[in-house]
Amino acid sequence: MTAQRAKYYRAIFLAATLYDVVLGLLFVFFYRHAFQWLGAQLPYSGAFITLLGASAFVIGIAYFLVLLRDLQRNRDLIVIGTLHKAAYSGVSFYHLASGDIPHILFAAMFGIIDVAFLVLFPECLFTLRRSRSRR
Repeated sequence: MTAQRAKYYRAIFLAATLYDVVLGLLFVFFYRHAFQWLGAQLPYSGAFITLLGASAFVIGIAYFLVLLRDLQRNRDLIVIGTLHKAAYSGVSFYHLASGDIPHILFAAMFGIIDVAFLVLFPECLFTLRRSRSRR
């Protein structure tokens, strides 16, 4: 992999880090304010929202580790991140389709952003695999 390509992937993982860490902290500590700002009804228990926020925060830290270290050696974290993005976008679009989503933003923004990462992360994995096989 070229240095320029590695820099491109590091920028993607920096964006993913910032996105998930910030959203994670928001939904752990300030989910009530976020729901009020959106005009969305609060769930019957905040435990689900804080758990989702904690999960996003942890996966954001994993992206930070990918960013800081060798991309090739952190392929497993990239796979986990890809699965995380597939899970969130899949669940959010399912609930959008079933009419059971607290606010359209959860699918229209968060779900679409996760789909973008869902495309970019496997691209990184394929590039890493190709560069490894060329050695």
